[in-house]
Amino acid sequence: MASLEIGPGNNLYYEYDAPGATGQTFVFVNALTGNTGMWQVEEIGPALRAAGYGTLVYNFRGQAESVFTPDTDLGPLTIVDDLKHIVDAVAPPRPILVGLSIGGLFAAQAYLKGAAAEGLVLINTLRKPGLRLEWINAAMVRMAAAGGSQLIMEANLPMLVNPEQLAKMRPNLLKGDYQAMKDGEGLYELMKRSVTTDWDFPYEKLAVPVLLMTGTHDRVFRVEEDIAELEARIPSSSHIVFSDAGHLIPAERPERFGQELMAFAATL
Repeated sequence: MASLEIGPGNNLYYEYDAPGATGQTFVFVNALTGNTGMWQVEEIGPALRAAGYGTLVYNFRGQAESVFTPDTDLGPLTIVDDLKHIVDAVAPPRPILVGLSIGGLFAAQAYLKGAAAEGLVLINTLRKPGLRLEWINAAMVRMAAAGGSQLIMEANLPMLVNPEQLAKMRPNLLKGDYQAMKDGEGLYELMKRSVTTDWDFPYEKLAVPVLLMTGTHDRVFRVEEDIAELEARIPSSSHIVFSDAGHLIPAERPERFGQELMAFAATL
């Protein structure tokens, strides 16, 4: 566990384990509401390290244990710059950038800005800009202002995860106790700024192998036609469809997720 200073009063919390025999390092990029814990479950981080891979996980400024000053713009450009900064500073050998949801877009953007990567893994990332996406993103910010992350999660989970996962989570949810997010709170600032994200990404410029992972139970962001169109623009890609998972593949199917990462790394 360590902290990388970005500037006075600003730092990134991270956990880094150098690679062993494979010499490759998985660099994990959170979704907006994520944290390092998703990647450190037994079937992912520890399993990868046991197989000889390195791991680097970190939290955005505004997420748990990463600090920011009140004047900091926690928008997409800052997140991408921070990702490049931590990859440059830690310098993990042979990095493979792995991003969940919008985190995949940040990983791809950081690569185009010069962040080292010998491969990219984009998990339920591909989506096209338009009214539908703008509506979803704006609505989530409004839900955060009304009932915090609890309301966002409860409103979206039935359309985001597989039925088995939903059944496991149901006993602990839909019990009220909503806490509205407020200006100045890290997650709320991240969410408010996220509506400025540029989803019109030049996928043709990705000059490294790209592994796509999508889940069929993601009924919020998954649009088959859009995924196919954007995938066709990537020069070198492979695509794994999880028919038993939704948007949160690492949380829903962590064992297979870790295995697929290792299989991809072995092809690089």
